[in-house]
Amino acid sequence: MKQYENSSSYLLIIGLLAALFFSATFLINRAISLDGGHWYWSATLRFFYTLLFLALGFIFLKSFSYFKAVIKEYFEHFRFWTISGTIGFGLFYSLICYAADFSPAWVVATTWQMTILASLFVLAFFGQKLSKKVWLFTFIIFIGITLVNISHFDVNNLQPLLLGFLPVLIAAFSYPLGNQLVWEEKRKRKEEKRDITVINNAFVKVFLLTLGSFPLWIVLYFFTDATVPSQGQYLSVGLIALLSGVIATSLFLYVRSLADTPSKLVVVDASQSGEVFFALLGEMIFIGIAFPNAIGIFGVLITILGLIALVKKG
Repeated sequence: MKQYENSSSYLLIIGLLAALFFSATFLINRAISLDGGHWYWSATLRFFYTLLFLALGFIFLKSFSYFKAVIKEYFEHFRFWTISGTIGFGLFYSLICYAADFSPAWVVATTWQMTILASLFVLAFFGQKLSKKVWLFTFIIFIGITLVNISHFDVNNLQPLLLGFLPVLIAAFSYPLGNQLVWEEKRKRKEEKRDITVINNAFVKVFLLTLGSFPLWIVLYFFTDATVPSQGQYLSVGLIALLSGVIATSLFLYVRSLADTPSKLVVVDASQSGEVFFALLGEMIFIGIAFPNAIGIFGVLITILGLIALVKKG
């Protein structure tokens, strides 16, 4: 397996697998919203479950000493993990859950693909140089996803655009920014020859980012009208936490840590466009939405071609 870890194809496959599990977030959040569940609890409970699952995993699969080392890392770098966790996890997911109140799962998933372009700007902000071809292929992917969006857009109802699009747009920049902060921190410690054993573990990074986001959830509680969550919401969010919070996020951070060039980082981030197709397929199966029209199918084909071109470039 080691011989394939640096290949772009391997990075894409694992990235798409993460996208499959991520797509469950959009579907289940939409179902919770349609059932009357409040977005605040959908977001907060997911991170609570994620912390619980990972903490138990560290204790029983590693050791209690290992768990204490993880907690020590958090408190020794409290400011860093709070900032990166608030941006990369808290701000990102609260806005995703909020948007689910106004847009179907496939719309949120489609709009979320703005993170592909956002990743380019984030990488450029941190001084990473990307070739013109990488920008070109990424924009081709974005055009394809835009066509998928247009194929279902209702010009007579702008509320989903404003309340469903804008929050997800902000979230699309927050997520890669938070992840890149962690990537830069790891690189900085390696250059300074400091120990990176703990933060080199993808599950640990998920745990620390999740823990770092909790100050935001406490503050948000006082600015929402959230009531007590229903029993069904507890179960649904628990499923999201397992599929998306633990499995998908860990897979994504794992494969992102393998990317040793800016172009490969783009390949990993671009693989998340698979969420659109998985979410759309899920809604067709479980909710019964219509099959995409010709424009939507054309958009899917363009996106796939863009991904293939991006992998070859990577």
